[in-house]
Amino acid sequence: MRSNGLLFVLLCIAGISAWAQEGSGEAARVASQRSASPDGAAVGFANIADGDVLPPVFSVQFSITGMGIAPAGVEIENTGHHHLLIDVAELPDLDQPLPATDNVLHFGKGQTRTELTLPEGNHSLQLLLANFEHVPHDPPVMSEVITITVSADAPPQAGPDQD
Repeated sequence: MRSNGLLFVLLCIAGISAWAQEGSGEAARVASQRSASPDGAAVGFANIADGDVLPPVFSVQFSITGMGIAPAGVEIENTGHHHLLIDVAELPDLDQPLPATDNVLHFGKGQTRTELTLPEGNHSLQLLLANFEHVPHDPPVMSEVITITVSADAPPQAGPDQD
């Protein structure tokens, strides 16, 4: 009887192990699934441009055309949320969820603007839209890389009503 109990425990462990491996494989497959983006979809910067000289604290407004914005975790066709890449020399793996780092900022609540504080010097900025699971679309919807210069001597940014 004791050997039957041991056999039962071993079978349960094997079953749980197989189920866990299958589940983790499925999770990895789903997490890396890219959503389609429509032709002409684009993101960009609404209030800053390549070559701008900005103060150390400045606002950034994101623009989007051809798609909508939805928070992370909300699956709606032809939507996504913004990610801001700061001083990223090489794009992250576009088949996986984007990492959350100091250089890859997530706007998973659906934000379309932010305030940045950067040290003085040159910085590259790029927007990348991602789906409800933080995975970029296929084809990717991303802005051109722009380079800005942050300087304490830069004039303050004009507000939205001061353009």
